[in-house]
Amino acid sequence: MLFSLVYGILAAARATAAPQGPAASNTVNAPQYAPVPTGAFGPNLTAAGYRVETFGGGAYMVTDNLYQALFLVSDEGVIVVDNPPTIGMNMIYAVGNVTDAPITHVVYSHAHADHIGGAFFYGDNITIIAHRDTEEELSLTPDPNRPLPDVTFTKRHKVCVGNQTLELEYKGPNHQPGNIFIYARSQKVLMLVDVVFPGWVPFAYLAQSQNIPGWILAHDQILEYDFDYYVGGHLTRYGVRADVETQKEYVLDLKNNCEQALILSTLPPNATNPISAFVIVPAVFETNPGNVWASFREYEDAVARYCEMVTNQKWLTRLGGADVYGFSNAYQMAESLRIDYNILGQFAGST
Repeated sequence: MLFSLVYGILAAARATAAPQGPAASNTVNAPQYAPVPTGAFGPNLTAAGYRVETFGGGAYMVTDNLYQALFLVSDEGVIVVDNPPTIGMNMIYAVGNVTDAPITHVVYSHAHADHIGGAFFYGDNITIIAHRDTEEELSLTPDPNRPLPDVTFTKRHKVCVGNQTLELEYKGPNHQPGNIFIYARSQKVLMLVDVVFPGWVPFAYLAQSQNIPGWILAHDQILEYDFDYYVGGHLTRYGVRADVETQKEYVLDLKNNCEQALILSTLPPNATNPISAFVIVPAVFETNPGNVWASFREYEDAVARYCEMVTNQKWLTRLGGADVYGFSNAYQMAESLRIDYNILGQFAGST
């Protein structure tokens, strides 16, 4: 849906090109980012604006090359996982084009609306299953588009419908409390949303994750599973084991580079240290007397920019969007190092 809208806007823009020269007033100076590595791209969408891929054994992924959902066809009904609003009614069409069996069970990967905000399309004659923390999150912001679950669990749960089984497991908070591992053992399909983005760097601020140490740990937890197909909930293609290992490498590089930047910021300035707090903080205070937040922000931004620069030297040609979200991911990682890992940089105090 979203991609179709974007393509329509682009077509309309080409048909009614903006006037050239000084009189033009509605032009946008769009930044030009690094080329996207070819490994980030997936297959084209159908004319309907979505794509269905089979993993065999009745397991299918539905995607609009921005979001992803999963369904499992049994001899007694269909289990679906999520329905991002950008897919919406196309999820119903996707299932209907594969089977006449009804959708009987819906699994919520977690509570965020961009992944389950189309759940209302499934109607009322279904059983919704989610982690107990997801139910609590949804209860805080009641939303008819995201009906509350009928069944909740705390650690493990099996969804058994006819000849199909989905294994659900909660391993602790990562992207959001209640974000679960969803495993089709027979088909070797694993789904965990908003952790790994095959072919791409994570979305802004490490996928807007609420628990960064748990989010980092989730990479190792993914690799404990025996899977051939990984559904991460986002972007252009499904993943394989190598994609998880690659993002883990990126995340650990980012973490190490941010840690080194925080350490470097505590040292006196010299030709190889452009981010010394001994220079940044006094300069900000001089320009903004008494504005503590200003000095805090400029210091944090300098650390993140340095970490981004060092990280992108390796990753700009390996993962899509490394320069798009490089700064925000570095910023979030540096903040997590400060508040979660006690690597406080300039704010470590004195002994």
